[in-house]
Amino acid sequence: MALMKSDNVATNKYEVEVSVDAATFDTACNAAYRKNIKKINVPGFRRGKAPRKIVEKMYGESIFFDDAIDAVYPKALSEAIEEAGLDVIAVESLEPIEASAEKGLSFKATCITKPVVEVKDYKGIKVTKSVKTVSDEDVAAELDKMRERNGRVIIVEDRPAQDGDMATFDFEGFLDGEAFEGGKAEKYTLKLGSGQFIPGFEEQIVGKSIGEEFDVNVTFPEDYHAEELKGQSCLFKCKLHELKATELPDADDEFAKDVSEFDTLDELKVDIKKHLEEQNAKAMEADVEEQIIGNVVENMTGEIPEVMYEKRIDELMRDFEYRLSSQGMNLEMYMQYTGQDREAIRGQFLPQAEKQVKVRLALEKVVELEKVEVPEEELSAEYAKLAEQYKMEEDKVRGYIPEADLKLDLAVNKVIAMLKDSADITEVEEVKEDEAKDAE
Repeated sequence: MALMKSDNVATNKYEVEVSVDAATFDTACNAAYRKNIKKINVPGFRRGKAPRKIVEKMYGESIFFDDAIDAVYPKALSEAIEEAGLDVIAVESLEPIEASAEKGLSFKATCITKPVVEVKDYKGIKVTKSVKTVSDEDVAAELDKMRERNGRVIIVEDRPAQDGDMATFDFEGFLDGEAFEGGKAEKYTLKLGSGQFIPGFEEQIVGKSIGEEFDVNVTFPEDYHAEELKGQSCLFKCKLHELKATELPDADDEFAKDVSEFDTLDELKVDIKKHLEEQNAKAMEADVEEQIIGNVVENMTGEIPEVMYEKRIDELMRDFEYRLSSQGMNLEMYMQYTGQDREAIRGQFLPQAEKQVKVRLALEKVVELEKVEVPEEELSAEYAKLAEQYKMEEDKVRGYIPEADLKLDLAVNKVIAMLKDSADITEVEEVKEDEAKDAE
């Protein structure tokens, strides 16, 4: 196998021509023959017993070429890319040039390479650190959240539905008087006000009583995944079966004993304030870091291939589907409930993907400019930490996470710390919204 040539045909795009010698290609063709011979009928031979040369004479020399090409091109292309010294992030297309028993295989690949970017003025960045104080109102709000988490679910029988209730109901959807597919369910449970259903649906359940039959009129969004329902006004016939609400416990010493290690409500409040202050400190540092990194990205120049954004969206979509599955839902169900199709959901991830790709490219460039190195002891310590975190043997972790990738991650973290150390940070006390109104 050998690299024939490598041409830069556009920004971040190369055409790589690769050759596979006749002997290697013949070996792949022979493997394809052994794989497929039992499916090939040749008169005069029992199934699976016809010699390769006879099969090729009957069906043509190229009968096994497709399978052979599929077998040899990944390794051949990988070696050619390495020989050319290219940092390839995607293969846009593959095009055969020649394939024969005498000359072997040659093909052309169009490859997208990692972009070369430039970053300037990344030291001494001016940022503002917003200092947040914890008020009694903040503590009370956190205490209310604790009460909600420890609330008791009760069946509601003496009032109509309200926002926050868990409503169990039947529904069936009609378009122009005809029931449509996927628009019917019985004893469906929904938290009113959660925004899970089509806009306007949940609001029309509020005020209804148990046993009541009623109509809900809604208009499907223009980007709804079902083509026949996009932008359509539909009628849903509904019947409310059950309402449940959460009864909150009183905030007193007994509550403090039940939910914490403290004996009094005052002690619990002190602890809540302490944790909120710690959260604020982390949030302030994270905000400073985001400002600094955002500034570095703004000072980055370079042409970034769209495929980098698309690949990052693919990763975010996989993470999203995994989170849905952990909640007992899949993407199809989510699209049905939210009225979105796959492309609409991918579109929502685009800003996040663009930001993450740009941030990573900018920080990796600073790693290069600053010649940041990661000592072996730090790398080993990180592998040990990950092994402990995932309850795995360190050798397995090393198998999953390549050394070069982990080194780069650690180098990027060093760069972030360096940028923060060199930044010009001005602290400003945050003014809460109600205080700002009072000042006016």
